[in-house]
Amino acid sequence: MPLRALRGAITIDADTADEISARTTSLIAALYDRNGLSHDDVVSILFTATVDITSAPPARAARAFGLVDVPLLCAQEMDVEGALGMCIRLMLHIETDLARDDLRHVFMRGATALRPELAEPGDEL
Repeated sequence: MPLRALRGAITIDADTADEISARTTSLIAALYDRNGLSHDDVVSILFTATVDITSAPPARAARAFGLVDVPLLCAQEMDVEGALGMCIRLMLHIETDLARDDLRHVFMRGATALRPELAEPGDEL
């Protein structure tokens, strides 16, 4: 089965553990839903967070989501002048028979600005 990567990003309203957890969970759930994923499909997840997110690691939400036996890594996003702030990004590695063209990446809330061509109705909320 081919190894593929899904991309996603979401913004948060406040740097709190609860906000980070809620938004990260909704991002992962949307990726699962849109791509028909199960936990067994997931190989690993790389998370990044902008420098203004310090209250909790996004991986904590993935563990609470049930990904307890999946390698997870958190890193800090490059601090680029003018870049979107308060943003959590991820790269989810999966085993799937889906072709690359059939993968549905998810960019939600303010992160729809990063890839507006991939946004679906309601993603900006």
